[in-house]
Amino acid sequence: MAFIRHVGKQGDRKVAVVFREVPGDSHMCLIVYTELLNQNIHDPLMTTIESDIGQNSDNLADALNRTYTKDGKVILQVLHSEGMLKRVQTESVVMTPAPNTSIKLSELNNLLNEMQKGSEATKKLAEIDSSMGYQDPKDVAKRRDAARNPAKEPVKASTNQALDDSSLANNLRQQAERMSREAQGLLAESERLLSEANKLDPVVTEVKTKKAKKSKVSA
Repeated sequence: MAFIRHVGKQGDRKVAVVFREVPGDSHMCLIVYTELLNQNIHDPLMTTIESDIGQNSDNLADALNRTYTKDGKVILQVLHSEGMLKRVQTESVVMTPAPNTSIKLSELNNLLNEMQKGSEATKKLAEIDSSMGYQDPKDVAKRRDAARNPAKEPVKASTNQALDDSSLANNLRQQAERMSREAQGLLAESERLLSEANKLDPVVTEVKTKKAKKSKVSA
């Protein structure tokens, strides 16, 4: 049975949980009522949720900040600018990762937060998996660790019902800075690998050096 993250209900209304917790106000979350979305937003949003990017994101906002509506706009920014993000209590949201499977968002948040602190929470999630079919906590951990999302630091939520433009701008800056650090890291790793290759096969290095010297002489 396939489990889908970030989907649930508030009462009898279907929702997508964009932020599991509002920063600084952990008993609140940000959701969007999916049945109120037009197809321009609804279809790409649901596709994002079901994609590897969506399922590997701790917060759906991370994925929505890098995917687009049918007319080419960033989904998260559209939801923010059009006031579609709603601030509600985590206690009122029930996550429904699969048919006949449910857990309150408040309980899920507590378990996921505890899981980051030690193995005891992992044991609790395993018990839930065996008793009600919820996903294996090891899979949750793997998905979180495997996620390669530029928006690792989620957009900060304001105390209002939506996100402010400054928060979105700061998030984009954080993405750019992280990409720059990753690029520098890749260059350093490339140099290290070349150095090891040269030590393992010095003959190739000598041939390249001789060719370089001949080229200089010819020039």
